[in-house]
Amino acid sequence: MSAAQRPNFPQYVGYLFGKTLPDSMQDWVRNDLVGPGASVRYIIRFTLPAVLLLALFLLMPGPIWVPLAMMALLIMPLLYFAVALQNIYRRHRLLSHGLDPELMGEKAQKQADRTRADYERRHGRPID
Repeated sequence: MSAAQRPNFPQYVGYLFGKTLPDSMQDWVRNDLVGPGASVRYIIRFTLPAVLLLALFLLMPGPIWVPLAMMALLIMPLLYFAVALQNIYRRHRLLSHGLDPELMGEKAQKQADRTRADYERRHGRPID
């Protein structure tokens, strides 16, 4: 992927805050949202700002387990909702960039195709 197709720093920051990138960067957006590691990138982008903000709890006086427990009580539901809503958010980002939201199921379809081909190779007959 050439450097011209990647967003520069201001564009990338805008992208992180929900701004739509130019059409010339659709390949980069597609790879970012459905390519290898897309789920991990999404979770990190979603939780990192919250973790940095919650790190302020570490400045509280007292035993270290108290601020860590407070942070855990807030981070666990945040992670739960981040994972639960990631497909909805990523599908929305695909739509906002003019890409097909069905790209989200591309990986699952490829796996189903491999499974079907394996079955047919082993048993010599198609699945009904």
